[in-house]
This record gives sequence, structure tokens and C-alpha cells, in this order.
Amino acid sequence: MSFVFPPPAPPGVAIVGRTERFPVHRIYCVGRNYAAHAREMGNDPEREPPFFFTKPADAVVPSGTQLPFPSRTGDLHHEIELVVAIDTGGANIGISQALSHVFGYAVGLDLTRRDLQAAAKDKGRPWDTAKGFDRSAPIGAITPIKDAQLNGSKIWLKVNGQLRQQGALSDMIWSVPEIIAELSTLFELCPGDLIFTGTPAGVAAIKPNDRLEGGVDGLESLLVTLI
Repeated sequence: MSFVFPPPAPPGVAIVGRTERFPVHRIYCVGRNYAAHAREMGNDPEREPPFFFTKPADAVVPSGTQLPFPSRTGDLHHEIELVVAIDTGGANIGISQALSHVFGYAVGLDLTRRDLQAAAKDKGRPWDTAKGFDRSAPIGAITPIKDAQLNGSKIWLKVNGQLRQQGALSDMIWSVPEIIAELSTLFELCPGDLIFTGTPAGVAAIKPNDRLEGGVDGLESLLVTLI
């Protein structure tokens, strides 16, 4: 097959203990999956069906990156999240089979242009410019599922060494198997899909020169700096 110009290199994510990289197919994100975060955003945290939005695959950037502060925003927010990496696709996946589709887990940041999101909400418009902009999905190395010990894990984010977000994975309204099962009724999941599973309370604005360090107990931490 020939192209009119060379296609871009496929985006990928590092894997703990391996030289191969995880090829990214799509990025899905779950909204309002922690009750305290839903409340701080002015929403009802009742256990209604989860909703999803997407980011482009090439929005991923690795830990250690210096990120240019994005354009067209005066209110950039951090959202630390557990990320699920899928290696076996399928549609209408049952909850009991969901984890058999998981390759591993990582720590990710769902960077959000909150001012653009608020404007879009007010006008009933999509969130693409608020959520799917360039370099909006920093992600740490993926730990294969057999090596990930997440029982009782905490999730946290520090900005310039100060704790901003903290919670427990057990605080998620929808569990990882439930998220996979629900998402697979809307899209046929494919190897290479990443699922950002929501953020705990404490989201706030960040600015140029801020240093962000986030983690989930049992996984490699994520570090990025805004410039």
C-alpha cells in the first residue's frame, strides 16, 4: 500500500520490564466516576450508567515530558486517573469476563481546558476542544496485569510537591469490570485501547512551570512539567 506522504508513527506507551511498547488504538475516558469529584463539579453522584468521551490516540505523552502549556485556555485542570490497557477486543463483554481483556494498568492525567468545557456545556456542545487537545493524555509505563497489585490501592497527585488529589480505587462508582462491560456495548473494543477510569476530588488549575507527580499504589508513577 502506498501513501501520498509517509504516515505518522503509531503512538505507543512504555511497558514496565519490556522493550516492546503498547500500541495505542483509541483512548476512552469515563466521566464522574468518583462521588466526591461529581459533587465538586456540581453533579449528583448517584450510580447512573457511566458516560464516556474520547481523546485522540496521539494525545499520549510519556512520563518525564515537558509539556507546552496549551493554547486558548486560562483554566487548565489536572485529573489523575487509573488507566486500563486492553489487549483482547470484543463487543458486549460480560462483567465476569472483562478482566481477561486487560493487558495491564498505568497512571494517567486527563488534562482539561475547564473554561472551554464550561462554555461547551452551557451551549450544549461537544467537549472535544476541552478534552481532546494535543498532549492532553500524559501516561506512565503500563504494568502488566499479572504484576499489578491494586487491592486497596490509593490514587494521588502532587503539584510542586503539594498533595492536590487523593482517593482510593475502591471509591470508584463503577469498577473496572463494569466499565469495560458497559463500554463494550457502545463500541467494539480493540487491542490497544486505553480507558481512563475517572478522577477523585481535588481537581484544580495548573500553570506554566508547575511540576505534576501522580501515582497509584503498585504502579509506576507519572511525572510531567508544564513549560
